[in-house]
Amino acid sequence: MTMLIADWQWGYDGWIIVITSLVAMTCAIPGSLLLVRRQSMLGDAVSHAVLPGIAIGFLVSGTRDGGWMLAGAIVAGLATGMLTQFLRGLGGVDRGAALGVVFTTLFALGLVLIVQVADSVDLDPSCVLYGQVELAPLDVVVWSGIEMPRAVPWLLGVLVVTFLIVQVLWKELLVASFDPATAAAQGARPNLMQQVLMVLVAAGCVVAFEAVGSILVVSLLVAPAAAARLVTNRLRPMMLVAMLIGIVAAIGGHLSALTVPGWLALETTDVSTSGATAVFATFLVVLAVLASPQQGLFFGVFYRLAFRFRIAEEDLLGVLYRREVESRGLGQSTGVHLSELGGGGPGLAFRGIMRFAAIRLRWRRFVTQSGLIPHPDQIQLTDAGRSRATVLIRRHRLWELYLAGAAAIPVDHLHATAMDLEHLANPELLASLEAEAAKGERDPHGRVIPRD
Repeated sequence: MTMLIADWQWGYDGWIIVITSLVAMTCAIPGSLLLVRRQSMLGDAVSHAVLPGIAIGFLVSGTRDGGWMLAGAIVAGLATGMLTQFLRGLGGVDRGAALGVVFTTLFALGLVLIVQVADSVDLDPSCVLYGQVELAPLDVVVWSGIEMPRAVPWLLGVLVVTFLIVQVLWKELLVASFDPATAAAQGARPNLMQQVLMVLVAAGCVVAFEAVGSILVVSLLVAPAAAARLVTNRLRPMMLVAMLIGIVAAIGGHLSALTVPGWLALETTDVSTSGATAVFATFLVVLAVLASPQQGLFFGVFYRLAFRFRIAEEDLLGVLYRREVESRGLGQSTGVHLSELGGGGPGLAFRGIMRFAAIRLRWRRFVTQSGLIPHPDQIQLTDAGRSRATVLIRRHRLWELYLAGAAAIPVDHLHATAMDLEHLANPELLASLEAEAAKGERDPHGRVIPRD
């Protein structure tokens, strides 16, 4: 039922995106809680294990309408958690193994039941697995005077109920997710919170199954929450970001289903929106892994390089300061040749970093030099650079004084350790260092500790 992007119909394709977005937002809330509990695969298990409950609901009611399928799915979801705990307690079975046995058994049972009742109930096994969101806008109901797909009111209702339950039980769910022992001590009943979470997952799965299928439900339970976790470390913003990522996946997935077959010159343009949305959600996770500001690979490399360059700048300032102090009154030059900074055997990378550090220090007006290229030239501290170097040298010698007293490190080992610690810039740590170590005017080597 997929069409070319030129044949876009707002009333048709718009409802497809709305339905998929509602599923994504409904799944993002419990999916985020499952992720921080390290139980994302439990959501996968529940999304499969509720299938016999759905089938029994259809079998009892004989129709897709009503709350029978929702009740059956909730019972099946609770049964999944209880049977998993039973197997773990009965034979000491590993959690993952017990979960795998339970959800595969219930999922197989659900498929058997669906096949048995498929002739008497309008229920297609492939629809349950892969979804038919392209057909959802054709099955309409009138709600509050507005004609809309039948799946929309159910999805809206479950989304609102899920949101309200999480808000009401926020503190209990928060404590139970991160520290179950503390939650139990405070009377938050973490086992009950676990069952509430299973109910939310089961409710979201049952209203999404027919529209988008189990494969996309599993993807939307895990992928948006995983991508959001790479963006923020706080749970509430993480849920909001996961919902936004789910909406982006819904839009991008449907557009991909419409356009990608044409780009690849495929013989068929009948690409499942559910499958395309699952792939697009995975793409967003990969994008977050690479480009997340906090934990992304690219930013991680950038932060490490920036930190390395900062250390090089501070080391260069320290060398310049020591040369200036040592040569004072001896009639020697107060500059330093950059080729000397590497000592006995630095590689080209080290020399390149030090030269780049010299350029940055000159740009910040911490040093002066006579030429444009720092390699052959002598560089000297400015007043601003000398002030900054004084802070670094004081920090270095305070660390030596502290380590010699509190850690009893031999004097000949102090310098290398202090060289690493002097680059720490935590304000609280530095304040404690000032309070503990600033008890003398000289370091263990007898050198004066400069005043800040």
